[in-house]
Amino acid sequence: MTTPADEFEIHRSRLFGLAYRMLGSAEEAEDTVQDAYLRWSSAGRQDVERPGAWLAKVVTNLCLTRLTSARAQREVYPGPWLPEPVVTSDGTLGPLESAEQRDAVSYALLVLLERLTPAERAVYVLREAFAYGYREIAEVLDLGEANCRQLYRRATQRLSAEGTRFEAEPERQARLVESFLTAARDGDVAELEQLLAADVTWWGDGGGKVSAARRPVEGRERVLRFVAIGFRRFVAHLGLTVEEVNGAPGLVARDGDRIVAVLAFEVRAGLVTQMRSVVNPDKLAFVERQLRRV
Repeated sequence: MTTPADEFEIHRSRLFGLAYRMLGSAEEAEDTVQDAYLRWSSAGRQDVERPGAWLAKVVTNLCLTRLTSARAQREVYPGPWLPEPVVTSDGTLGPLESAEQRDAVSYALLVLLERLTPAERAVYVLREAFAYGYREIAEVLDLGEANCRQLYRRATQRLSAEGTRFEAEPERQARLVESFLTAARDGDVAELEQLLAADVTWWGDGGGKVSAARRPVEGRERVLRFVAIGFRRFVAHLGLTVEEVNGAPGLVARDGDRIVAVLAFEVRAGLVTQMRSVVNPDKLAFVERQLRRV
């Protein structure tokens, strides 16, 4: 006989994926799923006809509550706020066999989702990542179907204004990231220059706990200087490996057994256009647990 705990485990991975896309935080996503389990374990089984739908509604609404308070916190966050990175080669966010699936978990998209209202984000994630119909979305959010359609249209318009977000060839991006790593280690500025777009931007998230640029570093020349100095002063002694981060090749930096940075790349037309470095230790705990299991 299937126990409530067994039934919940069937849905856990999907619920985590939903919460992570909604919140941009793996740690908060885990907490949200645990909160959902507590509600599930105390609910009457006779009141739940479709466990998957019931749990999705609970998780979505828990996320909406968290997002409301998170917005206020992120307004006073020291420096740029970036989502928590997740290593996706272990299937944590589901299969990533197509460009569309990788795009749905890409770091670039998570950053853009921060610009949406909580309701827009919920509709977009349920529609795009989980293929919910408008009637299902309306049931989850307790909104009318017409309202959900309007929210989805508004979200897609705001996101599409940013243009293409994903480089469709991961092998090509992996070679580019390897070339970047080699050139940065060697201090080969000429090679680095060939890899960066003219309008490339570097973002750093130290959360006020670790030294990081408080404002974005913009433009090829400024980023070149920033990378060259940073690798020479701070990174040369670290162990650096290429890992699949949010569906695309990125860099993970280790100081001994401790992960101290994750660098995500956004690539368009074969050039790096955005680099996002997470060094806030609170945001690296989940990745560290993932890679310890490998």
